[in-house]
Amino acid sequence: MRAHVFLLIGILGVFAISACQEMDRPILDTPEARFFATFEQGDHLALMHHALAPGTGDPDSFDLSDRSTQRNLSELGRKQAIAVGERFRQHGINHAEVYTSQWFRCRETAELLDLGKVTELPQINSFFGRPAQKPSQLAALDRWLAEANLTEPTIFVTHQVVITALSGIFPRSGEIILVKRSQDGWTVVDRLKTDY
Repeated sequence: MRAHVFLLIGILGVFAISACQEMDRPILDTPEARFFATFEQGDHLALMHHALAPGTGDPDSFDLSDRSTQRNLSELGRKQAIAVGERFRQHGINHAEVYTSQWFRCRETAELLDLGKVTELPQINSFFGRPAQKPSQLAALDRWLAEANLTEPTIFVTHQVVITALSGIFPRSGEIILVKRSQDGWTVVDRLKTDY
């Protein structure tokens, strides 16, 4: 008899834990939940504008290898990047293929997402103020994307100019544009605003 009681208590405990877990999960019929559900499907790519780094462009003394010569994330920008990573995890995405521009504000954003290994991808570096670089850089990026394996969730942490060139959208700091690869190129399917 005692064994049956313990078995019943155990079963009820499992149901209780399951119910609590369900309560913590986001409702599947919200725009944000649909965004992340779509993102997990193959052939999708999340284009994230780096988190808040006050200012425009970079100083005249810009040096790719020297953080002090670049615009960098503010404290609010760091909190924004951490919060965005947490939103991914809240929707069950604990790991992604994360690629970043070589600019420090992008690299730091990518690392603070805390979604896995971060890989530098020069093809998504900024060409702001250097328009002559845009055609060859975008052509190199097109070649990379044509061969990319997008079966795993994939994120680019990059700059407004790159995202606008790929999507036609002018994103805010921390905003994510979701695009889908097809035979005809790339199609914008959703966007996620991340103001904090």
